[in-house]
Amino acid sequence: MDVEEMPFAASSATATPSAKAAKVKKLTLIPLVFLIYFEVAGGPYGGEPAVKGAGPLLALLGYLIFPFIWGVPAALITAELTTAYPGNGGFVLWAERAFGPFWGSLMGTWKFLSVCINIASFPALCIQYVQKYFPVLCSGWPRQVAVIASTLALSLFNYTGLTIVGNVAVLLAVVSLCPFVLMSFIAIPKIKPHRWVSLGQKGVKKDWNTYFNTLFYNLNFWDNVSTLAGEVDKPNKTFPLALFVSVIFICVSYVIPLFAVIGAVSVDQSQWETGFHAQAAEIIGGKWLKVWIEVGAVLSTIGLYEAQLSSSAYQVLGMADIGILPKFFGVRSKWFHTPWLGIMSSTLISISVSYMDFTDIVSSANFMYGLGILLEFASFLWLRWKSPSIERPYRVPLRLPLLAVMCFIPSVLLVFIMVIATKTVYLVSGVMTVAGIGFFLFIKLCKTMKWVEFSVEEQKEIPFERPAL
Repeated sequence: MDVEEMPFAASSATATPSAKAAKVKKLTLIPLVFLIYFEVAGGPYGGEPAVKGAGPLLALLGYLIFPFIWGVPAALITAELTTAYPGNGGFVLWAERAFGPFWGSLMGTWKFLSVCINIASFPALCIQYVQKYFPVLCSGWPRQVAVIASTLALSLFNYTGLTIVGNVAVLLAVVSLCPFVLMSFIAIPKIKPHRWVSLGQKGVKKDWNTYFNTLFYNLNFWDNVSTLAGEVDKPNKTFPLALFVSVIFICVSYVIPLFAVIGAVSVDQSQWETGFHAQAAEIIGGKWLKVWIEVGAVLSTIGLYEAQLSSSAYQVLGMADIGILPKFFGVRSKWFHTPWLGIMSSTLISISVSYMDFTDIVSSANFMYGLGILLEFASFLWLRWKSPSIERPYRVPLRLPLLAVMCFIPSVLLVFIMVIATKTVYLVSGVMTVAGIGFFLFIKLCKTMKWVEFSVEEQKEIPFERPAL
């Protein structure tokens, strides 16, 4: 059997650090489900602009259909490739195995920067909710200090390890979702079903950019959890089940509150901004319910930050394990066995962009994430073609032509979202991509000159196995 065909020979270095380290508790099913929940959604918060962009009916249909044309393919691909290559690094490893170190490095750049930029917004969102009760945090140096202090505190908590972070994610999710459950029950007598089929107010133009970007933003990052594969107990069984449960759970967490609020509250369509659920809660249940949802929003942003910082940090660890980054990036803390250098580098980048104008920066992060997803789909199909007999404990039960169709549908949607991006987004994404290519060439020079130590040598060529017909 060729090295390429072995279940995890390509990433044996990934397993080595864990094997040599002291025994550490692995992530089990329930914490993993809630980490995926926070990687992707974090609750109904932020889903409201879809109503503003396209009206109630299309918003409801979007959250009913989009998880299945976008979330399910992404989850299935993540399940198969994570069980075939069960090590840290996830999508970086897949691209490297499929197309070589250049594409693995570029995938790493796109995904790492998109996540770091994304998590930079979460401490600021926390402060935005808190400043309603502490106006001193609205602007100036108190706000800056609060953002930096909260970022550092959340990152320090992440240092305690995935087991603790995963268990806390369960608690955060329960507390932040409870007010939505209550609001949905209280809203039942007030619901008027005809509001669900409204296409929006007359005279209000459809804002497809807002609509599709809201759906995409609130239902992406399914693959982020793959970077933690080396930290999961029995990943071959745990990952597919966790992803299946998460798809249903996340879909329900968006749809039920939307049905309740749209049916029970009649307001101008323009009011459906991010955070409108809190205003709707006050209309439906009173001030106490609004406050609870706002507290839940803070807890949700904490969960989002912790989950996505974890995936970013373990991506760095995985990239070091397969030789895309220098070996020292794979160092773990002695006490908690966490990739502290990955946590620190992700935190510093997020702080450095936390005061920038996020409208175009976050859109650029989404654009780069989209490029990464397209490369991920290509890697999945290529690995199926190149090495069909590789051991896949979970295998998407479709032949290659149908798999291509499965990937094609979300790819069309993704390309559409990217095409309608602004010129600024193209410029920022282009500059970051060029920087990623430059970084790859610099790392190649470091290897040639032997300036730093790397875990493994570059993959020189990609041997083929004769495809099964």
